[in-house]
Amino acid sequence: MKLLAFILFINISFVACSRPHKNNSDMESQSNNKNEVATFGAGCFWCVEAVFQSLNGVEKVISGYSGGHVKNPTYREVCAETTGHAEVCQVYFDSDVISFEELLEVFWSTHDPTTLNRQGNDVGTQYRSSIFYHNQSQKELSEEYKAALDASEAFSNPIVTEIVPFEMFYEAEDYHQEYYDLNPNQPYCTYVIKPKMDKLQKVFADKLKK
Repeated sequence: MKLLAFILFINISFVACSRPHKNNSDMESQSNNKNEVATFGAGCFWCVEAVFQSLNGVEKVISGYSGGHVKNPTYREVCAETTGHAEVCQVYFDSDVISFEELLEVFWSTHDPTTLNRQGNDVGTQYRSSIFYHNQSQKELSEEYKAALDASEAFSNPIVTEIVPFEMFYEAEDYHQEYYDLNPNQPYCTYVIKPKMDKLQKVFADKLKK
């Protein structure tokens, strides 16, 4: 663990984002047999996507929704908290290059896992801190890492990240995909994501794509 990472990231300021809505039909993500898959929720999926797609060994990141009870939810429904879904990212990675443990390290270092259903000014169950594990190994590693962080008092408050089995992932509308790359001058990207990416570069430079 890099405790320096937690010191640098815990104090990040998050602001609420105002995002447009598009009524596109969502499609369930198809598994890529070449890579392993991890599913993380850590607030706004624009931020989560930008962080994980910059990591060496990560082949693809898709923004979407998991953990709810409604089939093919729309962004508007998720934001209304009527479907039970969290904003998440499906991360496809090559475990020969980057391990699940390393993904966990980055996950817990790049958001505040102690605030229930909230990341800064983004408030709602869709912003909850979540790990949707795909197998027993991911479950055990996530639970062990969470317990170790709580025991080390890396955060001033207990971690509230939910660790639950993966069931279904619904791909978000097209305009949510690769949002940071395609909209670098959008205020949310400039004032929230860019500072986070700068800190990621300082702390995890050895894990980033060249």
